[in-house]
Amino acid sequence: MDASRSRGEIIASHTFTYFNFLNLVLAGLILFSGQYKNMLFMGIVITNALIGIIQEIKVKKLVDALSVVTATKAKLVLGEEIREVPVESLKKGDMIRVSIGDQIPVDCVTKESQGLEVNESLLTGESLAVLKKSGDFLYSGSTAAAGTATAEVIHVGEDNYATQLVKKAKTKRRATSEMQIAIKKIIKYVGYAILPIGTVLFVIQRQVAGNNISDSLVNTVAGVLGMIPEGLVLLTSISFILGVGRLAKKNALVQEMEAIEALARVDVLCLDKTGTITTGELRVEKVILAGGTEEKEVYPVMESFSYAFEETNSTTEALRGYFENTEKLEIIDKIPFSSRRKYMGITVREAEGKKRYFLGAPEYLTQDGQALEQAEQFAAEGMRVLLLADEKEKPLVLIALGDVIKEDAPETFRFFREKGVNIKILSGDNPLTVSVVAGRAGIDGAERYVDARELPEEPEQLRAEIDKYQVFGRVSPEKKQCIVKALEAEGNVTGMVGDGVNDVLALKDADCGIAMASGSDAAKQSAHIVLLDSDFSSMKEIVNEGRTIISNIERVSALYLTKTLYSIFLCVLFIIIGKTYPFIPIQLSLIGATSIGIPSFVLALERHEDTIPKGFLKNVLRISLPAAATLTGGLVVISCFSRLFHMGEVVVSTLNLLAGGFVSFAVLLVVCMPMSRMRFGLCVTVISLFCGAVLLFPHFFNVVSVFEFLF
Repeated sequence: MDASRSRGEIIASHTFTYFNFLNLVLAGLILFSGQYKNMLFMGIVITNALIGIIQEIKVKKLVDALSVVTATKAKLVLGEEIREVPVESLKKGDMIRVSIGDQIPVDCVTKESQGLEVNESLLTGESLAVLKKSGDFLYSGSTAAAGTATAEVIHVGEDNYATQLVKKAKTKRRATSEMQIAIKKIIKYVGYAILPIGTVLFVIQRQVAGNNISDSLVNTVAGVLGMIPEGLVLLTSISFILGVGRLAKKNALVQEMEAIEALARVDVLCLDKTGTITTGELRVEKVILAGGTEEKEVYPVMESFSYAFEETNSTTEALRGYFENTEKLEIIDKIPFSSRRKYMGITVREAEGKKRYFLGAPEYLTQDGQALEQAEQFAAEGMRVLLLADEKEKPLVLIALGDVIKEDAPETFRFFREKGVNIKILSGDNPLTVSVVAGRAGIDGAERYVDARELPEEPEQLRAEIDKYQVFGRVSPEKKQCIVKALEAEGNVTGMVGDGVNDVLALKDADCGIAMASGSDAAKQSAHIVLLDSDFSSMKEIVNEGRTIISNIERVSALYLTKTLYSIFLCVLFIIIGKTYPFIPIQLSLIGATSIGIPSFVLALERHEDTIPKGFLKNVLRISLPAAATLTGGLVVISCFSRLFHMGEVVVSTLNLLAGGFVSFAVLLVVCMPMSRMRFGLCVTVISLFCGAVLLFPHFFNVVSVFEFLF
């Protein structure tokens, strides 16, 4: 099912179905028989189709309103002029301008760089921005985090690295739906059985049981009609459609309806660090003064460093947030950061004259053993360490920066732990850093980490290794895909949360792929669900919604399959014994409406958060198979006693209807356990409707009139 079908496709999908065609044929047979009251089931068929059409169109309006299309532009350099043009118009050799905040539209090579830093996390998963100098390669899909540059286009269209990566994900795997697979199997086998069983049943009713053509047609239609679980198909569709609408209101765009079930059954959830555990920002965690320096000496220097350069990134933002409201110094010279030097510098004017300071990686700025040992301790805790030193390499202050953990991250991971969902972190960052961050966020087993480059390539060996670790660092796009496949090969229902081009291979192969709306277009297209607010914590409500929907469908499926099973059993049995089929269509319509139709639509709208056990068909048959066998046996007993005690046709019909109602309502009571006030009220209401119909309209349902019997 596609959540973005046109109105015409929606109407056609609910109208031109195999079951609707079959019901139309059965209605034609009833029309030919002249017993028009037994055509009541067509009213239910038409109503069901209208409900499905109306509900899906309503949801389509909501989903369409959430879909946003963005165009990609590039800044083409034409001499002294810079012109914004569509990416598609770029050619090899063109010169483009890249500025802070721009997404690099095509693969290119830097020609002139003014402190350009590029965030390549969407492609590599590495969250740290990379400084680019003249001659460095720029990947399409990466983003300028700081500085500016002029670059020459070297790849266009499908030759781009990002496009090549996306092409590998061209064939998107549909979301896994255990329930849909089981229901389709039932429909397939019932569809095969209907024609031969119906034909033989008609012959038996006419030739062996001795019924006239009219009664034989009615009895045959009753037998075949009960075998069709069209209500279950409709209920599943409508539940999914309503689920899409409810999830849309929670800022989740469902691109495949089956994804609702897949997400509800997920027991292993793979995700990246940035955007899920962390905000992508940095924060100053610790400031350690060294060499007997005082705050008043170094804080003005640090604020001066924070604002010395126009380009900003997560590090400078963190420094500005911490070293604020101090007296800035006059900067008379500055050295920009270099990935080769690993530090930057400024020269300031002070009362005693000029003084130079350097800020960067400790091991590049000092030989002081105590400072370096302290820096290593911070690094072991997963923090990034900066050292401020003077021109004599004297350490002045150590600054430890840490990823900002999302406030709701611990609560979100606690929720998944309580729901029995195992969390695996797949990140392009340093595995130790990711491990520490995951531990701070409350992920169980975060201390078990590995560099994914050390994992075996052979699938069988990889499957043996992945259970040992919760955190995987330095994970390539291809390795993410391999890990997801390995988890699924172990029998897990796997979900993948991602936002970058580096995630598309894993997203498209996961049982349920979830993308952030703030991520790349490729990720969103590869995913089954898109989080429109890009907030991982909203997954709690989405999972609960999915579990509610699937649990409800699984519960009411027992009602429908009980009817399908006993109809098949009765058809086969009464063909063998050559007796009149025990029900007529109008009686099955009454049983179906009161014990199945009305309860199923009420129960399908219940709100709860049940855990979904594996094995849809097994769970359903556990209830429906014994009930169907019980009713079949009961009707055989009634048939035998009717001959023994010479019961009239109407009396037998009455007993059959009551037996069918009794077993069907018994199944309803089992399904409603544990009983709530609402479920109790539902059971009382539908049982009253059944009894009322039998008492008030006995001739219509071909049963004994209580009033005639008593008076």
